[in-house]
Amino acid sequence: MKQQLNLFFLALGFFSRIPMPAWINYSPENLNRASRYFTLVGWLLGGLVALVFLAADYLFSNSISLWLTMAFSLLLTGAFHEDGLADTADGFGGAFAREKKISIMKDSRIGTYGAAALVMALLGKYLLLIENTQIALSIFIAYALSRAVAASLVFDMRYVADDDGSKSKPLANNQSKTDLVILLATCLPIFFLLHWQKAILIIAALILARYAAKFYFQKQIGGYTGDCLGAAQQISELVIYLVLLASL
Repeated sequence: MKQQLNLFFLALGFFSRIPMPAWINYSPENLNRASRYFTLVGWLLGGLVALVFLAADYLFSNSISLWLTMAFSLLLTGAFHEDGLADTADGFGGAFAREKKISIMKDSRIGTYGAAALVMALLGKYLLLIENTQIALSIFIAYALSRAVAASLVFDMRYVADDDGSKSKPLANNQSKTDLVILLATCLPIFFLLHWQKAILIIAALILARYAAKFYFQKQIGGYTGDCLGAAQQISELVIYLVLLASL
């Protein structure tokens, strides 16, 4: 049990700015195994963000409450996935050669492609949620399932190694079948939160999004980097909001 708690807190520390207990034991192998709890961490973070929205909604309008909620989310996660999206857009849009794409993605500066992708993603989240009558529930679901999609790419894609170091955090780059099963099994609460037909629709859309992301990353750089996983999470989150809004 202590080992599993260690893996959970590693996953939580990887995805958020929440301090980890002092007794946590980090190693690359433990971080790889911690990927099994990325969905579970998504439920926790999504719950916290949803609670902030519900609390703010007592005092402010939906639009102001959602803006405050998005700001809280960025602080909670350290804009971890948003940074990955921006870097991926800069790398894929700013070069033709694979090595140059990866080099641009490692650059801490943001370019035109990254800024455009970031603005469109944040604006898209705001617009898709403000039109939704179940904002808190949508956030709760999207935070969990989008992280499951991104983490599942580790299982069957090649990690593009960074030989000269990177500004990114350490990355889970290997996933066992057991880790994948746990990662996906912890998505099942969606069937208790939504009508089964709507849940199936979301899962089908995410399977298509995962396939598209995998194909695109493979074509661009022959695998994935941590930034690619961040981009996959952001895209998956937007897909979930789109499907939920369309199914209302």
